[in-house]
Amino acid sequence: MHKLWLMALVFLNAFAYELPTVPSVDMERYLGRWYEIARFDHSFERGCDEVEAFYTLRDDGMIGVENSCFKRATQKKNVAYGRAKVVDEVSRAKLKVTFFWPFYGDYWIVDVAEDYSYAMVSEPSKRYFWILSRTPTIDEDVLSRLLSYANYLGFDTEKIIWRTPLQRDEVRRE
Repeated sequence: MHKLWLMALVFLNAFAYELPTVPSVDMERYLGRWYEIARFDHSFERGCDEVEAFYTLRDDGMIGVENSCFKRATQKKNVAYGRAKVVDEVSRAKLKVTFFWPFYGDYWIVDVAEDYSYAMVSEPSKRYFWILSRTPTIDEDVLSRLLSYANYLGFDTEKIIWRTPLQRDEVRRE
């Protein structure tokens, strides 16, 4: 009986944990240009450098998404256009994003600076991960705090791909 109770508790805990998001997002302040500082590898950004995202408010109330990057293989800038909708009206921290309708992906704002100078974004399974900044570089102390928080949340920060080799080297020295 004790073994059955323990198994049930482990099973319930596995489903009870949900990746936390920030309590509130001011979407007007979140709009604008973001520079990707760090990410996990995934097919839609493979071979990309200098990744940027630009968010705008659309006439239909959705958020316009423009992602761009420099592709090393072609030596050209690639741009992808999409849209996002807020799915949690209370916090506004959970969105669904599509670049190929009708397929949507989760976009959860896990952390954001009080002044909206940086953000950490993921989705429930933690398969995707980004650290974004309003500038192409981010303060080392802020980056260290974000990485500590990411580790605490269970992200494998060893898998991170960095915007610049310099930032990667700075993090490895710590």
